[in-house]
Amino acid sequence: MKIEDFCLDGFQLSGNLRGEIRGITYDSRMVKEGDLFVAIRGENSDGHRFIPDAIRRGANAVAYELNESIDIIDNHRNITWIGVPDSRDALAKLSHIFYKKPSNQLTLIGITGTNGKTTTSYIVKNCFERSGYRVGLIGTIGYYIGNDFFEAHHTTPQASDFQFFLRRMVDQGCHYAVAEVSSHALSQRRVDYSQFKVAVFTNLTHDHLDYHKTMEDYYKAKKRLFSELLIDSGIAIINIDDPYGERLYREIREERKSLASIITIGIHNPEANIKACNIKTTFRGSTFELIFEKFSKELSTMTVVRTNLLGLPNVYNMLAGISVALSLGLPMGLIQEAIAQMEPVEGRFHKIDIGQDFLAIVDYAHTPDALEGLLNTARRLLKDNTRSGKEKIITVFGCGGNRDKSKRPKMANIATDLSDFVIMTTDNPRFEDPLDIIEDMERGALKGNYVIIPDRRLAIEMAVNMASRGDILVVAGKGHENYQEVRGVKFEFSDAIELKNAILKKRK
Repeated sequence: MKIEDFCLDGFQLSGNLRGEIRGITYDSRMVKEGDLFVAIRGENSDGHRFIPDAIRRGANAVAYELNESIDIIDNHRNITWIGVPDSRDALAKLSHIFYKKPSNQLTLIGITGTNGKTTTSYIVKNCFERSGYRVGLIGTIGYYIGNDFFEAHHTTPQASDFQFFLRRMVDQGCHYAVAEVSSHALSQRRVDYSQFKVAVFTNLTHDHLDYHKTMEDYYKAKKRLFSELLIDSGIAIINIDDPYGERLYREIREERKSLASIITIGIHNPEANIKACNIKTTFRGSTFELIFEKFSKELSTMTVVRTNLLGLPNVYNMLAGISVALSLGLPMGLIQEAIAQMEPVEGRFHKIDIGQDFLAIVDYAHTPDALEGLLNTARRLLKDNTRSGKEKIITVFGCGGNRDKSKRPKMANIATDLSDFVIMTTDNPRFEDPLDIIEDMERGALKGNYVIIPDRRLAIEMAVNMASRGDILVVAGKGHENYQEVRGVKFEFSDAIELKNAILKKRK
């Protein structure tokens, strides 16, 4: 692409104005000959410091913020210098242009919220794939282009990578792209200039306050998907059982009158367009009924949904996924088939079953609300499927290091309240002392039904050895992750594998 294509309002170009751009990146270590390097300020470092490194590696152009003093410009007039008011905004805009505006050629579906993004995205993906469409997905577990899988380093990648994956989806014939859109991504403009056709709000609960500082800032970041990035003729799908969802619905209804529709979902709120009722769940799966009274006359009769997914949180996820599919024209019968055949997403209320006589669950729950939902689901399962009345819930969990410390005692409070026995352990301590993290957790313990075992492998082993027939053993916090991060090093570690190994060891 020619440099002249980047002559945009507010940009100041100098140096060589006749060059060509072959690629675009924000990471100087990834620069290749002929690339445009965009210097952005990260949470831990400032990309402007790495401009010399980018030039050494062959950058043909550099974008920098105009308020920065770049003293090497005169020494490198052979490259293009692009001064921009906001380099994060510029990275998104330049990437959107460089990759030929790929979101304009897809039906782009964005899903945001504290919990439920991943499972909802997989539900949507499965529904459209069952309809014969090729689907791309960008999310926490990984990025998919059809059947091709790429490892994820962020739930939502930086703008240049986001646009790169959308471009590949277009080039490989994808009709739909489903993206988990994190609050960090919205705050840092990673998905700006993308054309979202559908936006989904799952919920908003305590998380990421180390970054956003207040729940109000956290909410405002999420709201951007609906207020700024959803196209004028787009569709908003909002869980109005959630207080922030109800607020979002009210505000978007007033602010975005040009939207094609706003679909509200819920279980308890009588005003929801699409509701779930008569929810029944066992160790094997769930059933519930859908009510469409305020959504469609054609779908006014109750529709039964059967699924392998367990628990109330997954009912909300299915309500969101079903609403996306219906709003984009898929028939209800096909949606029912897709959900009935769908297996649980890795690390999301994921059953580990190798023939043991108790239910073992791995879940990504790492926020107070997610842990509460997980354990309430386990308690309901235990109540509905009890045999002796003596079955118990055993919970293994930890909290991550160098993250929001205020949620640690809250999670311990929830765990000790809703479990019969708790083992507090490590998660990803990162650069913190694991014992300091556990000490923070322990302050919130509601009662003394817990022990501390810092070694996560031993904690899982102890929980397995304690489990009896009909019990529910929950290992929470890491879900699909296959590593444990300690002092900047990622060691191989999988809760699912450790659970299986412990169960096999118990049998010997």
